[in-house]
Amino acid sequence: MTAATHSSLFPQAPDSADAVLEGLDPEQREVATSLHGPVCVLAGAGTGKTRAITHRIAYGVRAGILQPSSVLAVTFTNRAAGEMRGRLRLLGAQGVQARTFHSAALRQLQYFWPKAIGGSLPRIVDRKIQIVADAAAACRIRLDRGELRDATAEIEWSKVTQTVPADYALAAARAGRGIPRDPAEIAKLYQTYEDLKRQRGVIDFEDVLLLTVAVLQDRQDIAEQVRAQYQHFVVDEYQDVSPLQQRLLELWLGERDDLCVVGDASQTIYSFTGATPDHLLDFRARHPGATVVKLVRDYRSTPQVVHLANGLLSQARGRAADHRLELVSQRGPGPEPGYAEYPDEPAEAEGAARRIRELLDAGVPAAEIAVLFRTNAQSETYEQALADRGIPYQLRGAERFFDRPEVRKAGVALRGAARFGGNDALLEDAVDLPSQVRAVLSGEGWTPQPPAGSGAVRERWESLAALVALAQDFAAAQSGATLADLVAELDERANAQHAPTVQGVTLASLHSAKGLEWDVVFLVGVAEGMMPITYAKTDEQIEEERRLLYVGVTRARERLQVSWALSRSPGGRPTRRPSRFLDGLRPGSGAAVGRGVGSTAGAGGIERGFTGAAAGGPVERRRTQRSPARCRVCGRTLTDAGEMKLMRCEECPSDMDEGLYERLRDWRAVQAQRAGQPAFCVFTDKTLMAIAEAVPEEEGELARIPGVGVRKFHRYGADVLAICAGQEVEGDDEGD
Repeated sequence: MTAATHSSLFPQAPDSADAVLEGLDPEQREVATSLHGPVCVLAGAGTGKTRAITHRIAYGVRAGILQPSSVLAVTFTNRAAGEMRGRLRLLGAQGVQARTFHSAALRQLQYFWPKAIGGSLPRIVDRKIQIVADAAAACRIRLDRGELRDATAEIEWSKVTQTVPADYALAAARAGRGIPRDPAEIAKLYQTYEDLKRQRGVIDFEDVLLLTVAVLQDRQDIAEQVRAQYQHFVVDEYQDVSPLQQRLLELWLGERDDLCVVGDASQTIYSFTGATPDHLLDFRARHPGATVVKLVRDYRSTPQVVHLANGLLSQARGRAADHRLELVSQRGPGPEPGYAEYPDEPAEAEGAARRIRELLDAGVPAAEIAVLFRTNAQSETYEQALADRGIPYQLRGAERFFDRPEVRKAGVALRGAARFGGNDALLEDAVDLPSQVRAVLSGEGWTPQPPAGSGAVRERWESLAALVALAQDFAAAQSGATLADLVAELDERANAQHAPTVQGVTLASLHSAKGLEWDVVFLVGVAEGMMPITYAKTDEQIEEERRLLYVGVTRARERLQVSWALSRSPGGRPTRRPSRFLDGLRPGSGAAVGRGVGSTAGAGGIERGFTGAAAGGPVERRRTQRSPARCRVCGRTLTDAGEMKLMRCEECPSDMDEGLYERLRDWRAVQAQRAGQPAFCVFTDKTLMAIAEAVPEEEGELARIPGVGVRKFHRYGADVLAICAGQEVEGDDEGD
């Protein structure tokens, strides 16, 4: 996190309503002062939409026009809602409700259930997939894990589009959905799933919205009570509203039109979940007198990044494209976007890791770098490549920050210290809040300097360091803040899952990166078949893939690197080509976005642009192309990364030496402990299985096993060959 970002987290509260408007550009100011009647804000990426709508609410509250308790602001993630509440609180607009659709609906449902239905609200299931599996078994429908996931997604889509089981087949056909099974089977599965829920007395996530809608529709008295509570509504990310959420919003509003919606049709990327930009695009038709404000001043990205983003949308087609916003960067110039081509995916990951290491060595914080990919399955290759170079990383969508054991323990320690106050011996020499937090967390493992290497020890330290940094920012903004005040802030953030920044490179899917930003972004796997994804067939689906790439591009503030691989695995046929979305935009494909873009050869690939600390690199010989990987048992061509490591299909019989596999695992555990890294950073389980099946006797045999790689071969090869030969190995203390 940059110093500027730190200082903006906890700004001093303005001292008057007019002061709330200071620093807003003309369009943001128009949003903030348009407090009556329907308002539609069309806000491009990086244009300060959250700033505009939070200042709008705060200005209305501070001017006495809006009562805080009468305002309901809704968005789509707990993180976004938590950030909105924090900003409002610091703008002096305490008491405003900022929630997700589900959180707001659940709160109302819990309150009114005894009156509307009687008794207590049924238990909400955490994961519906087990009930879907039970429904499949009851229907005698065999589903593998992937099909089970797809069937669950179809049920979720049906519910948010208010489609009942009997209408599923027709509705899915009209929507052009790629149905994973026969429509009649999905409909039967859906009905059985609903029957099982009723029998077990449970409800799911979508039922919260459905039941709230039902209560408000059936009970006019309850609907009027809700409408008396909330008179003013703000909806963020309106392009992602589903038909069910729109129906709930209409019931909240009643006959009123005191509504402000904010969105960007060019960032509609969740239509597979039932989201549609139609509500945003039709807003003016439904509200002819609406105030419409366009935010196009991009404060996030350099002109070079914005130029590429605009270029992507200039080729778009369809209704959302007809309403695209032409962004205008407000920042100074930066480096041109870089483009890199590699022979295979592991080489692409190694190239990204090499460049990231150069950036880190040049002083770029790890937390300001992200690697974004189309599917979560691409993550492992990049985890391995970063771990090989000792680069700390965090997985977006993995274990949540406030759920980490070290964070929970730190919270307990801080809460205890706050309770004892100055009587705590740890705090005797601590003169201010930051020094108090450092003193408390030093007992939990925090040190002024980070531990060497990566792995679990470093990850724990990074979590505690994030809390220390948060305390420093909080104290700088809140004069006289106490440890108890900080604990209250942490509780608020934990409830909203609004985590502080952790120092590690972010690995994330493009979908999960929505709403985030970094100084440096690596967009990887930007090849046909992955971007657009293979199963995107219709024009609408292709255009959504283009919008997804646009979202990825606009996550970058300063540097952007776009790359692709010609084949999936080493030795594979180079049949892939760069994404069609880059045609006419990248150098060498027509009218290029870059101006005066140079080119350099990188490790295992051809790289262009991306000037600065990460440019250049040693020239290495391109890998020779070999025939496709085939199963050594049945001969089938292998495409799954795990199967290619084993050189056989998962279902084909294994001839693995179990004893050798266990010895390799024991040896790996020792190596990982010495390096302070997770075990998979030495070798993954699949690579150890492949070694235990092949039992290599010579260096060449070991080097040919996928997952070994040149660096690991040089570091661990002698040990592995010795273990395979039945020899005792004490370990290896040498570094890379």
